[in-house]
Amino acid sequence: MTQQPMPTSSLELVRWIGWAQRKAGEDWIREREISHEQAFVLGYLVQNPGAIQRDIAAVSRTSAASVTSLLKGLEQRGLVERRPAPDNARVKRVHATPAGAALVAGFPDAMAAVDETILAPLDHDERATLQRLLGKIVAELPQPTRD
Repeated sequence: MTQQPMPTSSLELVRWIGWAQRKAGEDWIREREISHEQAFVLGYLVQNPGAIQRDIAAVSRTSAASVTSLLKGLEQRGLVERRPAPDNARVKRVHATPAGAALVAGFPDAMAAVDETILAPLDHDERATLQRLLGKIVAELPQPTRD
């Protein structure tokens, strides 16, 4: 395997940092034997218990059929359950089970630890300068949306 050359532009360096964060997140998810999509949906259900499949499809930017398949797999593993809505038995509300919630618990802490590892070579003042400079750049960019 050949080693990639060191990035030379500032934005190539930022992409490299983003790649390191993404890889660490993917590794954390893979260790739990779930897909990125499954982890996302479990995390969403922990924060939004009782969501309906249409909401899950919208927030995950996927089709209703894909959500149905994804939930079926999670349900078979005992990670989610679908319950009838109290006011309409035809509507199914989706909930992460305690096992599903436990599986994705700790992701924010794991990612904070990755960030700390990435920033470890910088001292306090350097981190503050980096934060200020990146904030200045981001302030001029359109805000990302889930649309």
